[in-house]
Amino acid sequence: MIGTGYVGLVTGTCLADSNNDVTCIDIDQQKIDNLNQGKIPIYEPGLTELVERNVRKQLLHFTTNYEETIPGCDCVFIAVGTPQGDDGSANLSGLWKVTETLAPLLSKETVVVIKSTVPVGTNRAVLEKLKELSGRDVAVASNPEFLKEGAAIEDFTRPDRVVVGVDKKEVGDILHQLYKPFLRTDHPFILMGLESAEMTKYAANCMLATKISFINEIANLCDRVGANINEVRKGICHDQRIGFQFLYPGVGYGGSCFPKDVRALISVADNVGMNTEILKSVDDVNTLQKKVLFSKIDKYFEGDLRGKKIGIWGLAFKPRTDDIREAPALVLIDDLLAAGAEVAVHDPAAMENVKAIYGDKLTYCQHHYETIKDADALAIVTEWSDFRNPDFEFIAHQMKTPVIFDGRNLFESPRLEGEGFTYCGIGM
Repeated sequence: MIGTGYVGLVTGTCLADSNNDVTCIDIDQQKIDNLNQGKIPIYEPGLTELVERNVRKQLLHFTTNYEETIPGCDCVFIAVGTPQGDDGSANLSGLWKVTETLAPLLSKETVVVIKSTVPVGTNRAVLEKLKELSGRDVAVASNPEFLKEGAAIEDFTRPDRVVVGVDKKEVGDILHQLYKPFLRTDHPFILMGLESAEMTKYAANCMLATKISFINEIANLCDRVGANINEVRKGICHDQRIGFQFLYPGVGYGGSCFPKDVRALISVADNVGMNTEILKSVDDVNTLQKKVLFSKIDKYFEGDLRGKKIGIWGLAFKPRTDDIREAPALVLIDDLLAAGAEVAVHDPAAMENVKAIYGDKLTYCQHHYETIKDADALAIVTEWSDFRNPDFEFIAHQMKTPVIFDGRNLFESPRLEGEGFTYCGIGM
């Protein structure tokens, strides 16, 4: 498993837990040293215990050494990052560096499996590059990941589906055997071409991102016309053709996948001369949505936030992770600081990551109730379960003014108003 980021570490650990001998490789010596000492670089529920168990059973290993690891492997998974480039396209420099390193070390039977999210055509280009560098045919498969941060182990061990792209069915058969322990129900193993597998990953993430931007735009319209998005949502989502998943209004999506993948697919389309109006709108709506909570706060204080103390609950882009990449909370923090506000923050997992960016510009609170001491307003940005059932009487007494801006619609307006709060959600 090349790459010990989110995808590589979770995938490698879960494969080891099904009795495979797995070695995870990374060029970052410090990260490997930490992993060998039991220090996990990401927050993912259950992962630490799973790593410890499989290291103890000698099924999971960590190294920086390609030469001692790659020869003789049945499968080599590539799970390196493909970050967004300046033009919105995926930066594949890490992938190409790994490809060049692998080529002379692969045995004839080894299957190279690309787990990284890559533009359509990349797997075939890697196949050709490996053939050029090694002087022989090399089996390459595309195996996109569909892991949700905060539920990654459950997603890997009980997948909705496993998608594999290949040129040769026998290569697909090898991966089918590898994934069989996780396919004990009717959830399918779907075999397709290389390009189709690459497109499936992008299409899935873009569809989910589209649903989020759609419901957020409808929520904003509800604000303008006096409708309640919670009522509207129930009215549309009970239609079985629509459903409830990913149709929750909020302050926009973030993380390492949706923003990057939407922009990468736009770039792919641009490169073949196609204008993707829907995808561009999805990205534009999401960018604007991250500003909505600040706009509500700024309007309430009539454009003067100087010296106002704002407490923020939630920093990670979603609960059950410490990932703050593209997090809406960071946009809100930036805007509040620029407006002269004092900002006190709390998150169950992401505090250190935020502190690495903002240093002493913020007040970091170990408990979410600390953020509201003498606060002029509270903003809720991430829907951690810790925040769902607070003591509103206590909060009202702690705050300078009992005002809540709820970016995740955790509460009902009548209840909060009955408790003496000014309450402002999204689309309600």
